[in-house]
Amino acid sequence: MEILWEYREQLWRGLIVTVTITAAAAVLTMAIALLLGGLASARARWIARPARVLIEVFRGIPALAQLFWLFFVLPAFGIRLSPFFCGVVGLSLCFGAYGGEIVRGAVAAFGKGQREAAIALNFPRWRFVLTVMAPQLVVTLTPMFGNLLIELLKASSLVSLITLSDLTFQAKSIMRIQLNSTEVLIFLVVAYFLLARVISLGTLRLERLAGGTWRGRG
Repeated sequence: MEILWEYREQLWRGLIVTVTITAAAAVLTMAIALLLGGLASARARWIARPARVLIEVFRGIPALAQLFWLFFVLPAFGIRLSPFFCGVVGLSLCFGAYGGEIVRGAVAAFGKGQREAAIALNFPRWRFVLTVMAPQLVVTLTPMFGNLLIELLKASSLVSLITLSDLTFQAKSIMRIQLNSTEVLIFLVVAYFLLARVISLGTLRLERLAGGTWRGRG
């Protein structure tokens, strides 16, 4: 515990960076996922196909490669971005593509009978999407997005490789100084576990809330 206490401020700064990166990337990831997933589910092929191509491209490239490309390659073309911006965008593009495929799959699996019933009742498409489809998709997608955000949190440790002083970066810095790194590694594991637990509990709470709201409407 002496090492942790001695380097408490350094570890705390790293924790703040990790939380900030994860939160910012989570917001952008959700936006990209909904956008790409919605476009990929469009009836018009000229809209759906480009969205599906983007999903496959960014889903197929490792997050680390995307971070390196933004941070190390773009400057060669005269485009210099801050490490923080590279971290947020690089993670968001990768996990946003995964989320987009999740959304596309959920929309494709939506009950065909409900669609046909809406058409029979002469429901406007926008009303069907907002009042019938969207609430059910929220219930379906919430646990999936919760898992995605936990994976995003774990992948946030990659930003330490583009000079961001996140929790992993600070831990590695301390271990280079101290011969005994056991305490730091234990702290690192516990910290990421607790952060993931917060996301998991928040997702579970949101899932129950969304489910209760939908059942209330039904």
